[in-house]
Amino acid sequence: SAGHWFLESGGHWFMEFAPALSVRGERYSVIEGKTPKITVPQVRKLIKSCDEATLVGLRDKVIISTLIYTAARVGAVVNLRVQDFVMSGDQWVLKFGEKGGKAREIPVRSDLQALIKRYIERSQVGGTKTSPLFRSAKGKIDELTDKGIGAGDVGRMIKRRLKQARLPTNFSPHSFRVCALTDLLKQEIPREDVQYLAGHADARTTSLYDRRGKKVTRNIVERISV
Repeated sequence: SAGHWFLESGGHWFMEFAPALSVRGERYSVIEGKTPKITVPQVRKLIKSCDEATLVGLRDKVIISTLIYTAARVGAVVNLRVQDFVMSGDQWVLKFGEKGGKAREIPVRSDLQALIKRYIERSQVGGTKTSPLFRSAKGKIDELTDKGIGAGDVGRMIKRRLKQARLPTNFSPHSFRVCALTDLLKQEIPREDVQYLAGHADARTTSLYDRRGKKVTRNIVERISV
């Protein structure tokens, strides 16, 4: 046990223990995230494959675009209400409710802004501001219900869309978050800015999304001296 000796006035030696020294500090292991990262070209192909001619196709395109262009968690995306798409100052924003009851405003880029407006107009979800922005589909017909789409439904939708676009089907909604954050880090965007966009309290969590230079190249294996 940790401690130190001291001499009392009576001439006797005693050991004083420091309890805190015997307790191990919390270990923080930073490892690369295991979520498969969809690539930028794959995301572009997937978005393009969603047919806006159908209402469900437009809805799916908006959901996927929101995931990639805001880097928001799928739980926050499916919880969006119509009233969460608003003008704030001189720009449109999405108000996300995040983990721990936190609320954040993320600016909406122009192409996503136009896409959301088209979706609201065609789906007529804007009638009630407190209603879910993204609603579930009525079976196989091209109509939406009054109920919000769930995170599990989004996951299944993405698998279906990936298959239709002839892309690998191992990606999940979280893959888009990984793609967005990694892409920004590759562009040398300050880590603290990426951390704020991601809503991470700890910068070490943001490091899990840094996939730069973590690829084994043929040049590396060719240099094994065997």
